[in-house]
Amino acid sequence: MASPHSPQPRRSWDNSGPMRWVRRYFGYSRGEAKGMVGLLVLMLAAIVAPILLRPELPRYLPAADQKGLDQLAAQLKDHRTAEQGYATRFPKRDYKKLERGSRYPAVAQIRLAPFDPNALTAAGWEARGVPHFVAARIEKYRAAAGGFKAKAQIKKMYGLEDSVYQRLAPFMQLPDEAPKRDYAANKPGPDGKFPPFAATDGAPGKFSRKPRNLQPFDLNTADTTQLMQIRGIGAGRAKWVVKYRNQLGGYLREDQLDEVFVLKDAPDLRDSLKKYTFVAPGFAPKTVNVNTASFDEMYLQPYIGKPRARIIVAYRQQHGPFKTVEDLKQIPILKPADWEKMRPYVRCE
Repeated sequence: MASPHSPQPRRSWDNSGPMRWVRRYFGYSRGEAKGMVGLLVLMLAAIVAPILLRPELPRYLPAADQKGLDQLAAQLKDHRTAEQGYATRFPKRDYKKLERGSRYPAVAQIRLAPFDPNALTAAGWEARGVPHFVAARIEKYRAAAGGFKAKAQIKKMYGLEDSVYQRLAPFMQLPDEAPKRDYAANKPGPDGKFPPFAATDGAPGKFSRKPRNLQPFDLNTADTTQLMQIRGIGAGRAKWVVKYRNQLGGYLREDQLDEVFVLKDAPDLRDSLKKYTFVAPGFAPKTVNVNTASFDEMYLQPYIGKPRARIIVAYRQQHGPFKTVEDLKQIPILKPADWEKMRPYVRCE
């Protein structure tokens, strides 16, 4: 039996109450309990360390910031004072004064009297109180429309104030409204046909009827007037047909009309052109000399274009002139189908 004066055994921290409870509750061994405690200590240190080691935030000093702003304002003031000469080169414009006097010459005003609006120039409108830009607009509209037929046309002019119009309207020698069209006058006659449109000044009507029994004509010699006799072919499409013919050097087949830009989406118009036109047998188109033609002359041919013209000129400079047209087949990028289309329009001399 131990003596009451004998020394007591020393309790280690792992045998203390909390550690003993942890080991008993979780079923950890002594080593596992030590590892868990070490892990908890490291986690606590990772959380607390950034808070303790955080650097002190800078203090806001309003006096120093205000001093810096004052210095910057003084520099800007000195800079603007030094650049006053630059500012005077571009003075501000008074656009209200630019309308008369400084921008447009002043026009003397006249006393109102009856006048013909179709005989007035822009200066005449200005002399009656119409602003310069509106007077120019009125004159331009009159020239485009072929003259005013009623006061209502002038009233609708953009920029013309109603007060100015009301002051000038009683003196305009025009009816208030344009006469209505008499559609009954264009009724069919006893034979069931409509009368032709009236001509002006001995000239044929603007919308003259196209002939119904049109005889076929040569596609390579026809002009725009002859092409416009075909139904559906107006002035614009006729010009494109002639323009493409000139670029091409002449049509060899009617199906080349399918390549005209304005006819690609109009198969019915292409069929009408093919019906009323023909290519004369033995027609010889205009050709391009691939040995002497420059790049600018060659690429205008639609079947050559810029890429092929550039390659042909480069190949000619490297290998010398072409001896025959068949030598063009040696160009790598020239496909057989392209060469077949190009063949009638090129020559070697």
